[in-house]
Amino acid sequence: PNIVFIYLGSHGHRNADSRSFSIDYKNNCFQKDGKPFQYISGSIHYSRIPREYWKDRLLKMYMTGLNAIQVYVPWNFHETVQGVFNFAGDRDLEYFLNLANQTGLLVILRPGPYICAEWEMGGLPAWLLQKPNIILRSADTEYLKPASDWLAMLLTKMKPWLYQNGGNIISVQVENEYGSYFACDYNYMRHLHTLFRLFLGEDVILFTTDGNTDKEMICGTLEGLYATIDFGTDTNITAAFIRQRRFEPKGPLVNSEFYTGWLDHWGDKHASVDTVKVSKMLGEMLSMGASVNMYMFEGGTNFGYWNGKFRSVVTSYDYNAPLSEAGDPTDKLLAIRDVIKNFRDIPVGPMPPATPKFAYGFITLQKVSLLDTLSPQGPVRSQYPLTFEEIKQYYGFMLYRTTLPRNVPEPTPLISPLNGIHDRAYVSVNGVFQGLMERDTALVMNVTGQQGDQLDILVENMGRVNFGSYINDNKSLLGNLILGNDVLTDWSIYPLDIDTAVANGLLQVDHSGSAMEAGDGPMIYSGTLKSTGLAWDTFVKLNGWTKGQVWVNGVNLGRYWPQRGPQQTLYVPGPFLSATQPNNITVLELERAPSHRRILFMDRPQLNSTGQKT
Repeated sequence: PNIVFIYLGSHGHRNADSRSFSIDYKNNCFQKDGKPFQYISGSIHYSRIPREYWKDRLLKMYMTGLNAIQVYVPWNFHETVQGVFNFAGDRDLEYFLNLANQTGLLVILRPGPYICAEWEMGGLPAWLLQKPNIILRSADTEYLKPASDWLAMLLTKMKPWLYQNGGNIISVQVENEYGSYFACDYNYMRHLHTLFRLFLGEDVILFTTDGNTDKEMICGTLEGLYATIDFGTDTNITAAFIRQRRFEPKGPLVNSEFYTGWLDHWGDKHASVDTVKVSKMLGEMLSMGASVNMYMFEGGTNFGYWNGKFRSVVTSYDYNAPLSEAGDPTDKLLAIRDVIKNFRDIPVGPMPPATPKFAYGFITLQKVSLLDTLSPQGPVRSQYPLTFEEIKQYYGFMLYRTTLPRNVPEPTPLISPLNGIHDRAYVSVNGVFQGLMERDTALVMNVTGQQGDQLDILVENMGRVNFGSYINDNKSLLGNLILGNDVLTDWSIYPLDIDTAVANGLLQVDHSGSAMEAGDGPMIYSGTLKSTGLAWDTFVKLNGWTKGQVWVNGVNLGRYWPQRGPQQTLYVPGPFLSATQPNNITVLELERAPSHRRILFMDRPQLNSTGQKT
């Protein structure tokens, strides 16, 4: 017989007419093209993996035996500036969906608008905070209007990718774990439900995911949205699914986030979840006919400033997942594959190998003279401090500058009375580092100086809160600073665009000699990793350095903080390096560089250490 392929647009979709994906309430399962279907899925975040590696990671997931992936869409990653949408390069969601489709993977899409994901502000754009009284994730029109505009744009783009339209998206989550948010605003959830139906049609499965408690399931679920649950290896499976059944008496059992590992915070031990427990529990859930998504299957990396916070999340999102941060198969992956073999045919052929790694060795950095390249537009002047959001500088760093109002010959307390340091402030007088202040922990420090001395306060945004009721997380000096009894006023505020300066090569090595001494306080260093003919993955270790940020060829690798740990190395994907040209390395050290000023490129990560010896 002649087989006719129906192509829809440029997606290479075929046979759209005969495709269906639905819930079979009679037999308590999903149905795909009229046959019972159980998904075995893994979470992967395209925003945490370089585009050049998407195909490699998806192929490894497919070869493990997965038939689906689960994907978050971070709103703030695509609409960093209000009204300007970016879906190019590493943000090309449709290219990612197409790769998954070609690989043979279905997609469970989680477009938010809020995603949590240990991602900056849970994926909500920081520009929402320009409305000081906004109630995020609620029916407040100041929030709902931009959220609806975003979803109208995104869901229109996603509609051709729905399974019944010839694509690979089998279900779409509305909001995310809404039951754990204080607002519990059903009108908000109803509005989203209406929007999703309007833009995606009546046929697609819309679902919710919530934690394994009554309160979360009550506030997070809504009639017309299929209620699923999430839980990890510390949970009784039967009890959890009984809870899901109270909210969905019929239909498939679904664990939307089965935790294969966990996230790390600065200052904690590296999280790990036992492989035997993961594989045993996965087997039990699949035996019950449940559909399971493993969170994470590969975690990836919080490059740049994308990490979430309450206690700040580290740069690596390795997650102790089956694929490592660098996308390498682990023993956990092999154990999971052995479980899946009992439930479906695994693709024939070898697992793609780990990407090659290389230890490029030590390089020495030199101090950089800053010139005026970091804040080309000059300062904003204000009687009192302004927030990052008021100045529309959403990520990174700002410098607050004023003068001492009087002589302070004796050490005098500089105080942030309302815990207004969000999140860390590095304090200098006349260019000499005095110390630092930190949110929740260090709100007072002593300074000395003369009337008229320049007081500089470099404020670092360590990532906005991504979970709970404190996601309205403004950054900067959120109240006045008080020196002794004097309120400090007359500020010059410099938004620092370090990323552009680095990318444009504006930070030149200072050859004046005297400035070559390693000093305390914020300082930029740069150096060159010579080309070796290789551009392989590597891991940079900053032994003896304190805290800061690293760029390779203008790409922001993220934050380092070896003294707090547990993460000691930053992942450098091979595609960020050049095999033929010298590679520019830039380091912003915020507190104190070691006298050796060396950094080391290794062929393996170190994610599990508590602090370091210098």
